[in-house]
Amino acid sequence: MKLLIFICIISIEIAKQHCVVSAWSQGGSTRATIQHQRLLPTTSSLFSSTQSNDEDDITINSNNGELERLKKEEQRLSSLLDSIRQQKLAVLRSRPLSIGIVGFGRFGQFIAQSFTKYGNVVGTSRTNYTDVASEMGVKYSLTLESFVLDEDLDVIVLATSIVSFKDTVLDLVPLLEKKMQLKGAGSYPLIVDVASVKEHPRNILLDLLPEECDILCTHPMFGPDSAKNGWRGQTFVYEKTRINKVILDPDFEGHENQLDTSEEHIEGMDRMERFLSIWEEEGCNMIPMACSDHDSYSANSQFITHLVGRILGIQGLKATPIDTTGFQSVLRLIETTNADSFDLFYGLYKYNRNSGYTIGRLRGALDDVVGALLQRDGVVGVFDGGNRKSDDDAK
Repeated sequence: MKLLIFICIISIEIAKQHCVVSAWSQGGSTRATIQHQRLLPTTSSLFSSTQSNDEDDITINSNNGELERLKKEEQRLSSLLDSIRQQKLAVLRSRPLSIGIVGFGRFGQFIAQSFTKYGNVVGTSRTNYTDVASEMGVKYSLTLESFVLDEDLDVIVLATSIVSFKDTVLDLVPLLEKKMQLKGAGSYPLIVDVASVKEHPRNILLDLLPEECDILCTHPMFGPDSAKNGWRGQTFVYEKTRINKVILDPDFEGHENQLDTSEEHIEGMDRMERFLSIWEEEGCNMIPMACSDHDSYSANSQFITHLVGRILGIQGLKATPIDTTGFQSVLRLIETTNADSFDLFYGLYKYNRNSGYTIGRLRGALDDVVGALLQRDGVVGVFDGGNRKSDDDAK
């Protein structure tokens, strides 16, 4: 086939040259010869063109084969990943954790519903939630003392407000120490916080808890409203803070990570990984992050979201017959941020050292934007209650 194409190309080009030479013959042989040389391709160039086409065909065929191979590899890895997930789930269910939740309010109940799929769950709070707990298959302890001493808990999740977090830990510590005296050092549970700020609870847990207690600092970046249809795709931030008396954060001064192969360390790490796997199995986007980095990011994301939502909420904005899509988003922001307790909002401000800077920058940005408006309006002065005052008006 390629030989036939080659012959056809030569025939066409010769015919072209004949026409050109005939047309130019009256003008002299020199011009005809020049035109003939310009149009007639060399044999080598024709062979080169044919070879190039052959190479392109080989490249296309090669790419097609590579794509097919990659698809097969993708399918194999997907099947392998599914198999590993099934094995992980089997391990979780073969060795279910006993998880206690201190603070069985709205968020505590929210996470308890998912925890019951993977282990035994016990709740306690200042309010009696016995009936609510019973409906979701959760055991309920009326006192913190019975919760700690009578239940054999692998993990205790502190789901209290940020404001009351320290007092809760202070109440918990003597009970943990008493349990150790009764049942030995191996009875200490893994302590997990789920607060919206991270450096504050981390410091409290490291300062107050017995050093035998392993610590995991976490922040599920979602709640009952934003994840009412499930946790899949939701962000879960965590820091493995302490295992078997070893502080794992390299930024913490005076301590270094150690490669610990002791049985206690391996068991502690296994317990921590099994707890984290619950969130992973529920579809969360797992992000390991130092507590200090979390708070730096959070001040300019979560806190400023709540701050703006609260500010706009105070303005009393309401839906109108001519709402744009953008304004509808503003109303949803107001609704979601104001649905959370003021204690949560206050905690985001009070216990994140970066929040004050965020407020200052927001104020400065508001002044800059309003100043630009006044400048465009030809006004030099201040903006007071919706009335534009120039320097002359001020006199």
